[in-house]
Amino acid sequence: MNPASNTVSSPDFALSTPRMRIAPSLLAADFSRLRDDVARIEEGGADLLHLDVMDGHFVPNISFGPSLIEWLRPHSKLFFDAHLMITDPEKYAEAFAKAGCDLITFHIETVDEPARVVDHIRNLGVNVGVCINPTTEIDTIASILSDVDMVLVMSVWPGFGGQKFIADVLPKVRELRKLLAPHQRLEIDGGIDPATIIAAAEAGVDTFVAGSAIFGKDDPVQAMAALRHAAQNEQGA
Repeated sequence: MNPASNTVSSPDFALSTPRMRIAPSLLAADFSRLRDDVARIEEGGADLLHLDVMDGHFVPNISFGPSLIEWLRPHSKLFFDAHLMITDPEKYAEAFAKAGCDLITFHIETVDEPARVVDHIRNLGVNVGVCINPTTEIDTIASILSDVDMVLVMSVWPGFGGQKFIADVLPKVRELRKLLAPHQRLEIDGGIDPATIIAAAEAGVDTFVAGSAIFGKDDPVQAMAALRHAAQNEQGA
């Protein structure tokens, strides 16, 4: 059986309407009780599950691969938001699509022909995202900006959780918000907490990745609610 056949969320489930979303990062969960942690945040109202995939080459850390996602897929209805922090996303995208990912995001810094990568991922039947590092300029993704479903801006240097939010990315976020169509999502990842999420929401972010600020708390559901409340108050939702 194709693992993706166990996927119970629609490919456009979390992208079809322009509303604010909280995306807990699996990397910060307790891997000794992964299924329970994911079920808890799903029941508590998480919108997406962010999957940080690291290869130890593009970033100085190794996380997990498609096998873990394939195992988890039948146990969750959440939209699986895969962030490939890997050197060759085109080579491995199919494995992540088959494992049950609903969206696959690649780093612009890792590819020479981004349009080809976008087409390849789209042809796998999943949504496509592109990510830029804190100092990467918007013009590096200009040629594909209208072709992706989501743009992810890193507000820390990728590789490790728990880093301090880099506020210098916010002008770039504001510019991206102006360039994106209403159906395209703008995501931020790194150092998001109840304080920094306000600045990110003000800049136009609608999808917020948070790891330690959710899974690192005694009550992850309450922590998610606090983040959502802060972002919604800023956005006037």
